[in-house]
Amino acid sequence: MSEEAVARPAVRVLLLDPADRVLLVHHLDPDTGFEWWAAPGGGVRPGESPEAAALRELEEETGARGVELGPCVWRREIEFPSRGRTIRQQERFYVARAAAFEPRPAGVQADELATLIEQRWWTAEEIEASEQRFGPRRLGGLLRELLREGWPSEPVDVGP
Repeated sequence: MSEEAVARPAVRVLLLDPADRVLLVHHLDPDTGFEWWAAPGGGVRPGESPEAAALRELEEETGARGVELGPCVWRREIEFPSRGRTIRQQERFYVARAAAFEPRPAGVQADELATLIEQRWWTAEEIEASEQRFGPRRLGGLLRELLREGWPSEPVDVGP
């Protein structure tokens, strides 16, 4: 990993509906044109707990309120360029359940790293069949495993 990378603690929420679809956000890095789909989430603010950050980010990006956050099931560390610097992001993935709804962002649609393009509910099968980029890269298979085997007792490292 690069020595000059800026550390950024971050959280994501695997929000599942009753049909086991996951709500994903389509992001665009305006500097590079790189696009990817990921669970709602973002940076943890100084003094903020990861759980509070997860609920705040979920509400800002999707409009979801009153969601009961489940356990942290995954973790990963990724390094990427953004705005002329290298970011080393340590992510924690929490699970939550909610009725399906039409996402309506309550906060800004662009953060310091990327712009939110769109949101939609995905099945694990749709993710696996898609040509789109996902974070983590193996998201479809990881989601399928999580749904089949249940929440792990400790967060699993899911790689890039």
